[in-house]
Amino acid sequence: MTSNAVPAHAPLELESFLPYRLSILSNTVSQSIADEYTDRFQLSMTEWRVMAVLARFADLSAREVAERTRMDKVAVSRALARLVEAGRVDRSTHDGDKRRSVLKLSEAGWTIHDEVAPMARAHERDLLARLDEGEQAQLKSILDKLMAP
Repeated sequence: MTSNAVPAHAPLELESFLPYRLSILSNTVSQSIADEYTDRFQLSMTEWRVMAVLARFADLSAREVAERTRMDKVAVSRALARLVEAGRVDRSTHDGDKRRSVLKLSEAGWTIHDEVAPMARAHERDLLARLDEGEQAQLKSILDKLMAP
């Protein structure tokens, strides 16, 4: 086989494939933030995302949390079970529908949230500081376009 030969398969060039690059960027950024709260609070990345959603939107069901985070329902369910067991999330029954659970941060959950959220914002500021104002605006615009339905 010569060096110019076409391979039998056409492998995907991951290093230039946008979904892969976005995933790597997301994982890298998320992990750098997670390193701090994992050590300090024994909190997984999924658990933190669930807590952040519950801090922003009160009285959600597990299904609604999964929809807002766009995470796997099973992963969200497991994270919620751990958070409830650890006393970080309170689970109650919806007044109008006894089959529906309503979730919210407990006082302990809010205490952790109020320490982790500023750390997350600081990481975001540090990351965005690599871009000038125009690039930041472009990034926001591009992300908005790519995330639009």
